[in-house]
Amino acid sequence: MPGGEPSRFVRREPREPAGDTGAFPSESAYVLSRAAAREVDRIAVERYGVPSIVLMENAAIALAQQTIGLMVESGVRDATVVCGPGNNGGDGLAMARHLHNAGAGVRVVLAPGSRRGDAAINLEIVERMDLSIVRTEGGALPDVPTPGVVVDALFGTGLTRHVEGTAAELVGWMNDRRARGSRVIAADVPTGIDADTGAVLGCAVRADRTVTFAGAKPGLIALDAQAYVGEVVIAHIGCPRGVIEALGTPIDAPPGGEA
Repeated sequence: MPGGEPSRFVRREPREPAGDTGAFPSESAYVLSRAAAREVDRIAVERYGVPSIVLMENAAIALAQQTIGLMVESGVRDATVVCGPGNNGGDGLAMARHLHNAGAGVRVVLAPGSRRGDAAINLEIVERMDLSIVRTEGGALPDVPTPGVVVDALFGTGLTRHVEGTAAELVGWMNDRRARGSRVIAADVPTGIDADTGAVLGCAVRADRTVTFAGAKPGLIALDAQAYVGEVVIAHIGCPRGVIEALGTPIDAPPGGEA
């Protein structure tokens, strides 16, 4: 999208294929800072008993639905999912399974780093399903002549330092694919964009669509990020509504409120 154009919070995640109730059109969308988003997840897990892997699965379903929509719009049936070592990468690994089950051609690109918890569980599932996996240890970048749609699940809201090394090369690879005609969709926040400020942390993925979870992030609204975020979709992932309302700020709140 052209630089300087405001973010388009076009809709909540439509869940018609899965029969989800979605959201009433009048419901406000909320902005969650990095700290607030972490707190929403923590409260959902610790106070309400929502397993963290359920939140990851819901995020993956939302991301998969939006990716399939982008694939249909683009007339392609293949996707390359670039996955980091953290929970953002876990979202990507889980959504790769959903894309595969939907009949898409899927290739998973793993950034270096150890995976733990829910991300490790989803990697094991992907391995057992025998999906195509490209490992980038040693700096080897994927050789993908026709990547179709590229999914950026490298780093999410937790990123606070400049993107370097193999991760920076993967950002460059995704942007190069986009320059060659591929569409790019980002999980939660495009890699390299500070979730709170919208600043570019050295380099950043230029997404055509960003699927952000539970609530928008302040950085997605910031002017500096507008050339990177594309169309922004806010997706429900199962966090209690009251917690989001308590810790977030309505997007349509009067100016001057804290985001």
